[in-house]
Parts: sequence; C-alpha cells; structure tokens
Amino acid sequence: MSGAAVGAPVERREGREKVTGTARYAAEFALPGRLFARPVPATVARGRVTGVDASEALRLPGVVDVLTHENAPRLGEPDDATLAVLQGPEIPHRGWCVALVVARSPEEAREGAAAVRVSCVPEPHDVTLSAAHPRSYVPEEVYVGCPAVTEQGDPEGAFAGAAARVDVGYRVPPLHNHPMEPHASTAHWDGERLTVHTSSQGTTTVRAVLAGLFGLTEDRITVVAEHVGGGFGSKGTPRPDVVLAVMAALRTGRPVTVALPRRFLPSTVGHRAPTEHRLRLGADADGRLTSLVHEVATHTSRVKEFVEQAALPARVMYACPALRTLHRVVALDVPTPSWMRAPGEAPGMYALESAMDELAVELGMDPIELRVRNEPETEPDSGRPFSSRHLVECLREGARRFGWEGRDPRPGTRAQGPLLIGTGVAAATYPVAVGPSTASARALPDGGFLVETNATDIGTGARTVLAQIAADALGVPLERVRIRVGSSDLPSAPLAGGSSGTASWGWPVHEACTRLAERLAGSAGRIPQEGLVEHADTAGRADAKSPYARHAFGAHFAEVAVDTVTGEVRVRRLLGVYAAGRILNSRTARSQFVGGMTMGLGMALTEGSTVDAAFGDFAESDLASYHVPAHADVPDIEAHWVEEHDPHLNPPGGKGIGEIGIVGTAAAIGNAVHHATGVRLRELPLTPDRVLAAMNAL
Repeated sequence: MSGAAVGAPVERREGREKVTGTARYAAEFALPGRLFARPVPATVARGRVTGVDASEALRLPGVVDVLTHENAPRLGEPDDATLAVLQGPEIPHRGWCVALVVARSPEEAREGAAAVRVSCVPEPHDVTLSAAHPRSYVPEEVYVGCPAVTEQGDPEGAFAGAAARVDVGYRVPPLHNHPMEPHASTAHWDGERLTVHTSSQGTTTVRAVLAGLFGLTEDRITVVAEHVGGGFGSKGTPRPDVVLAVMAALRTGRPVTVALPRRFLPSTVGHRAPTEHRLRLGADADGRLTSLVHEVATHTSRVKEFVEQAALPARVMYACPALRTLHRVVALDVPTPSWMRAPGEAPGMYALESAMDELAVELGMDPIELRVRNEPETEPDSGRPFSSRHLVECLREGARRFGWEGRDPRPGTRAQGPLLIGTGVAAATYPVAVGPSTASARALPDGGFLVETNATDIGTGARTVLAQIAADALGVPLERVRIRVGSSDLPSAPLAGGSSGTASWGWPVHEACTRLAERLAGSAGRIPQEGLVEHADTAGRADAKSPYARHAFGAHFAEVAVDTVTGEVRVRRLLGVYAAGRILNSRTARSQFVGGMTMGLGMALTEGSTVDAAFGDFAESDLASYHVPAHADVPDIEAHWVEEHDPHLNPPGGKGIGEIGIVGTAAAIGNAVHHATGVRLRELPLTPDRVLAAMNAL
C-alpha cells in the first residue's frame, strides 16, 4: 500500500470542533424534556437492602421518580453481571447502585439522591489481597484462549543450578482509568425505538448488550458515540450508566442523562486489579537465562471473574529453556476489575523488566546487553515464528539517542548537590490484535467520497487515519474523503481497545476503497446521482488464526533525579523507541506514544489506590487523592520508531500503538531510581515517603 497520505503528520479532523467546544459528548444532547438521573451507591461493603425510603426525595422540587430494585424495569440475564443493576436487594460491594433518582436538573437529582434513605443488613466482608489467601485459586484461563499456567522444561531444577539467581517480589497497587470525560449516557425512547448517546469505546457491542437486556431486536436500537473523552479501557464494555439511563427513560417516557460523578468511577466502571509478583530468574555466567518463573496473585470480585493476565509477557520476551508462568486469583468483596491501558502487560512487564535489571546487576552486565543476549529466535511459549521482531534495533537506537554509551553502571555515582542522578532502561511488548470489521466506500457525484464504518474515535485520531488509508487506496487527495464513524447504524466494527482499532477498521476501509477505485476506473468517470458504493467485510480473515506470533516491541529509557532530603523523584528525560509496524500518521502516533509514556510515569511515581479493609472501598476516589501526571512532569520526552515492514498483519501494515507506550515506562523509571540511589524499591508508586525511608535504611 503506497500513497502520499499514509504516514504523513496530518492534523486531526475533529481538532477544531474540540478546541472550539462544538464537539458534543454523551451528556450534551439537550433533547426536549430531558431529565437527569443520579445513582445512589451502597454504603456497606457487603450486605442486603431491607428497605428504600424515597418519600423525602420525592417531595423535593424537581424530583420526578426514584427507581429501586422493587420498581425498576426487569432486565434479561446479562453476560456481564455488573450490568444487573436494581434487579435485587443484594449488595456485592460498596458503591453498588441501590437506587436511582430522576429529576429535572443534575443539581436536583444530586439533592434527591442525598435524601434517599436506604436500610441495609451488612454482612462480613473481605477486601484484602494476599498471595497466600486461603480462597485463592488457579482460574481456567486468564483471557480467551490463554491458560493461567504454562510450563516448559524444569524451571525449579534449572534455577537451583543457575550460576546467577534473582528471587524477588513486586507489587502494583490498584490503578484507576480516570478519563477526562467521566462515563455518561443519554437515552431516548421514540415509541418502540431506542436511541442512546453514550461514552463508549464500541457502540456495536453496546447495542447488542442493550438488545439482550431489554428484549429488543438490534434494528430498533441506535447507539452513538460521536466523541469520547478518553477511556483507557474503562469504556471498552457497557457500564451501568447506559443501562440506568435506558431504564429511567423507559420508566419516565422522557429522555434521561446519567453522568457518573468522578468519585463513583472506581467502584462502578472497573479498575486495574492489584497484582503481587514473584520472579525467579536463573542465568549462566554469560547471562543467558536458564530458568524463568513468573507467578502472579491478583483479585477479582464476587460479581464477575476478571483476571489481570500479568504473567503473559514472560511467555513472549526472552529465550529460556525452562519457563513457568502462573496466575492465582481470589474473589473478594470488591468492585469488579476490568481493562486498563495495556492490561496484563503494564504490571507484568514492570515486574519482569525490574527483575531483569536486578539480574544484570547480579551478573555485572550492562542491562541492554543482557536483553540482547536473550533474544529468542521464535516465540518462547508457542514456538511460532515472529511476524516481525525488532526489539534489539529499538534497544540499540534508543541507547544511541539517549546517550547510554559510557554510562557508569555503579549506583549513586552522579550527584548534583542534594540530587542523585540515575538512568534506566526497560523493554516493552504488546500483542497484535485484529478483529473482523466491515466498511463501505461511496463515490459521490460531486467528486467526493464517503467512507463509513462504526469505528470509535476515543481521542486517538481514528477519523484522520482512516481517511488517510482511504485516500491512498482511492488514489485521491485527502480533502476529497469524508469519514463517518461512531454510530451503530454504520457498518459493524469492533471496539477501540487492545491496540486493535486502526488495524481492524483500516483493513475493510482499504478493501472497500480499492474495489471502488477499480470500479471507477472502468466506469469512464460516470457516477449516478445516488453514487457508487462498495462494501468490505474481513470476517473469516481478520479473525483467522495466524501461523505467526504477532507483537509490537519497544525500548524505554529514563533519567531521574532523586532528592536525598525529601525523597522526591523527578523524571528529567523519557525516551521511547518502538517497532510497531507501519506508522500511519506520524503526528497522532507520536501523541499516542507520548501519552502512554506519561501514563507510565504516573504508574511509577504518583498513581496508586488502597482498599480500606474496614470500610471496603477505595480510599483514593477522586483526582485530589489519586494523582495523575501531566506532560509538564516530564521536561524532556521523546518518542521514535524504527521502520518496520510486516506483511503478516493487514493491508495498511500497522500493529497498534495505543498501549505499548505505557508498558515499559514504570520499570525504566524504577531501574533509574536504583541506579541513582542504590536502593531497589519493589512496590509502586515510588512516592517520596517510600524512597526516603529506603535511602535512610541503607
């Protein structure tokens, strides 16, 4: 595939709408007669509702109705039990919705929710994760088709006989997505037809779920996500806000908007589950791995099983004849965890890449050379050949750009007054995912083209990149191509998640436009008033099992300054180099890489949550207590990539870039802190109190 548009740094098509405020989000559709609804969360960690007194709330001005488990519409049995809201008296965790107040304004709904009196019988609860929890178990799989346990060779025997050994534990706390736009939905019934505007990463899925819950055929439902203010995985599946909005609209006969307050998000829309890791690495005197064991403990809820697949990267990264990975999970009285940017890979690679750094110290070997020495010829777990793998090139190019050569490996050797300076490196990987998708391309009499697919632009620039793919396939200037995305009435497409969006949607867009261009070439340029249209569907091909192991790879470099007086860690430089197939838009790609790296910085230094054992809830539930970083927290941040041609992916040749930027960042920063101070901290985030205490303990 060649052309002038793909690869160019094209500005986002929706940029002007966003900066001028004309882009409309899910809560901003002011339909006539619209009402607003606010959930009432449970205030016990586990128990049962014995009564709901809504009388005071209903007397307040503006309050129209109060839904409870006794009067709410009955739902069909959901595949996702987190959506079975107001269907019974059981309270599985604190924050579970026990009532919904519907009013004329958001303020009146908030006041009404505060006036609802809910009587509960609390039950004993357990919210504390430990690797030795008596109820922990090994799940059947951690992701579709991914077993929880894998083993090759004799890891225990190889570890015992290794010349160099590292046996270490790491902990990553609960993390929260916190998109700029909290979850919101506006639902409207027009007779028997339902229209929903929702903040979602995939409206095709939302429509299917709503059809099952409310006993409708899908052709009676339209779900729109015109603009989405971030999601990072938390909007990857329907959340209770969309179900509550539809229920309230059905009961009142009027449009209803449900916009979740930010404080409700941790208990309502998923989170990255805490993970406890044990890594055992054995190597010979030359640094070649002889044993690799990665064991993970995590929690799930009693509502629905979700397992953070954090040991999966160990099955991909390094050549090792004896390898074991294991996941254990315990069901607790906590909100159901879910996807968060690079689920599994982000915490798993933090632990693995930190342990590799510790092994390099044990061997007295440069950490880049240790990784290069253990480069596999095929994927270690499956034995399949890689479709492409250029990790070594990323490490070498990153080292050159970062100025790694001549680095003194001894910790604590660089000082600037009270500051200790250190540098660190970590590798990154993320799997390639492509799903079946459809698209249509229409040639219009005015000389323009309309391309349609139900992609979702969650701020990544999907509209722009798909237009670039279409323009090159059609052989026309970019300005002649219009793109429509974000509605379930458009040709069906999978959600924006798993770094699979552009790879999935771009395939049928390319095919439909290629067919249309061929048809136009044989039509002597005559286009009827209704236009000429071509369709494409990649089912059976995009979802076909590949004989290749398909992954993106990258290398992260960090320079930190650690204040010996306060314990504060400041990241001075971050640099990433990636091998992610063909880069389809250099401007939006760099933005995605930089955004992921910034989010990884937050994972390393500021972001962390705790579950209060007595209260049963996350103590950090807003942005005043859960600290996310800004780009200003990294004075110097660079993202680069190596040219990579991979013929085993899809016609555009892209691998997906939304998540690999976060994967290795936390480990690179942690390794840099060790290089600066000689202190190895194994629990995130690396907050000043922890860093200072560790330095003082030396």
